[in-house]
Amino acid sequence: MSLTVEAICAGRAALLPGDKRSAISKSPIDGPVDIGPRGVAGDEQVDRRHHGFPAMAVHLYPADHYAWLRDLFGDRPALAGPGGMGENLFVHGVDETAVCIGDRFRLGTAIIEVSQPRQPCATIERHLGRKGIVKAIVESGRCGMFFRVIEPGLAQAGDTLDPIEQGAADWTVRRAFCLVYRGGKPDRGELEELASLPRVSDRLVHDIRRKHPAT
Repeated sequence: MSLTVEAICAGRAALLPGDKRSAISKSPIDGPVDIGPRGVAGDEQVDRRHHGFPAMAVHLYPADHYAWLRDLFGDRPALAGPGGMGENLFVHGVDETAVCIGDRFRLGTAIIEVSQPRQPCATIERHLGRKGIVKAIVESGRCGMFFRVIEPGLAQAGDTLDPIEQGAADWTVRRAFCLVYRGGKPDRGELEELASLPRVSDRLVHDIRRKHPAT
């Protein structure tokens, strides 16, 4: 099913409360923009250790989750428009249960591939000005997802996100997220299966080994 990309967003670094620099606040781009191995042209990534190319070049946080966040935490100024959760792609009609690790999509003339879930961090709470959001994301699995860029190209708002190749059909983004990040004692066989997927990100494999060192 094709999905309309309502906005493609980029941001520049700014200070958040606590004097932390972050480019989590993003704004829609007018007209065509390059999508390449480093992500969306003009989008700054301050913390390259936890974000960024190549496996985390492009971020999508499902736009339908905005309503869920408002229901739980009230109207947050940062959620007034696209890019409020640090996402590059603002898309309704998709979530973590409908997309799998390794799924490939055409976006404009680019091809992008799902590589891992997004791990929420305290930057989100600083940006939105409310504690408890990370816990809610972890408990719900409404985490968002990262893509690597397989073929660079041009894209713009109004283009469609078209599925072109199935990845690991048993491994939805939400399943991967909950297994690695929710806590508890996950099944070690499942962890090893996820870590061995040919299209999973090296960052997710690193987190599996760090959080669950026996695997």
